[in-house]
Amino acid sequence: MTPDSKDFWFLPLGGTGEIGMNMNLYGHDGQWLMVDCGVIFDQNTDVDGEEITGPHHHVQMADPQFIVDRRAQLAGLVITHAHEDHVGAVPYLWQQLRCPIYTTAFTAEILRRKLVEVGLDKKVPVHIIDVDKDNKQTIGVFDVEWVRLTHSIPDPYALIISTPVGKAFHTADWKLDPAPLVGQGFDEQRYRAMAEQDIDVMVCDSTNANVQGHSLSESQLYQGLKKHIEQAKGRVVVTCFGSNIARLSTLAKIAQETDRHLGLLGRSLINMVSAARASGVWEYGNTLVDSEHLSYLPASTVLLVATGSQGEPHTALNRLSINAFRDLDLQPGDTVIFSSKLIPGNELAVESLIQRLKEKQLIVVTADDSILPIHASGHPAADELKLMYDWVKPTCAIPVHGEMHHLQANAKIAKSVGVQQQLLGKNGDVFFIAPVKGMRRNAVKTGRLGLAAKMKLVKI
Repeated sequence: MTPDSKDFWFLPLGGTGEIGMNMNLYGHDGQWLMVDCGVIFDQNTDVDGEEITGPHHHVQMADPQFIVDRRAQLAGLVITHAHEDHVGAVPYLWQQLRCPIYTTAFTAEILRRKLVEVGLDKKVPVHIIDVDKDNKQTIGVFDVEWVRLTHSIPDPYALIISTPVGKAFHTADWKLDPAPLVGQGFDEQRYRAMAEQDIDVMVCDSTNANVQGHSLSESQLYQGLKKHIEQAKGRVVVTCFGSNIARLSTLAKIAQETDRHLGLLGRSLINMVSAARASGVWEYGNTLVDSEHLSYLPASTVLLVATGSQGEPHTALNRLSINAFRDLDLQPGDTVIFSSKLIPGNELAVESLIQRLKEKQLIVVTADDSILPIHASGHPAADELKLMYDWVKPTCAIPVHGEMHHLQANAKIAKSVGVQQQLLGKNGDVFFIAPVKGMRRNAVKTGRLGLAAKMKLVKI
């Protein structure tokens, strides 16, 4: 199955009909372009919240066999941003793909660190796109333009993928944040200009399509977080998604204003801030306190950010909840703030975590408890989707990045603002962009690979 010079196809291998492990292909004139190559982390716990100790593949990714069989046709891989579900599979799959990679500076820094861990440093051709100098690149038969947007991580970009027979606007993950705190913000004028470019399809994030209104800006969280931290008598631990450098920057600012020492608990958090510092995104210098020094500081002068908002067994917050963190024990009267969204499927694990924290006589604050907002989603709600569709005016909408009810909500919004056609499908369906729009269901066999011991990948 190979597209010819008249064809322009979209083929998701992962991330459509599900949330996570994004892997997308665009096909034209005998070549394929891959967009994103991510993982999903399967739950570490069973339905009772107990840790799974038997054979279990925590790290999973889309099976790339379709394109591996056609590796000579793969022109390149574009990574839109540095979230694990978009970049995390590259270290495990590149040996099978062996294609050049194109991305921007912060994402390249995160990817470099991942490649070092598996012994692929300097072996993978990574092309860093300096969007301020030139945001366009020809990759095989595809012309790719990077377009600024906002999301819950630095350096996120949408893509305009052009061929002589059609154009696709691939949004990746996004929101319309007028004050993202980190980065330059979204480019409304560029989106509006697309209406004059005859965009054939908009391949669009659906994660919050069934949420009404507009997502909160990162800037709106400062007041709520500061209030809870100011009111706390002892130590404060904030748990959030470690990739949200804007959230970490807000907490660093609050730490300075409340005379608290800021510490990071969790390898992924420390690595993310280190990458942000290396790529010029972190503005707070070397203001962090090493974790081994934290127990010597007065409790009322400590503000910690910890991994583990979803109740994961081996994360810093979980270890704190069972007195198993090497450098620090929490004491009655300390405060734990959940600046995070509960991911469906993690309810029991999080409930169990909160119960353990409360049994230690800690004060626990969740986003639902707080009158003022302390968490903001990184994905567009319904009003943002309406705006984007109205600005870009694509001929057709292809909802991705969501389960079927998310995709259906996205399609309904597109139709409501005048998008002529909506194509709803799942992984393995081929979406025809040119010469005629349509789709062929179950055209390609898809599946998952699990990461086993010694970097071995197994079909699951």
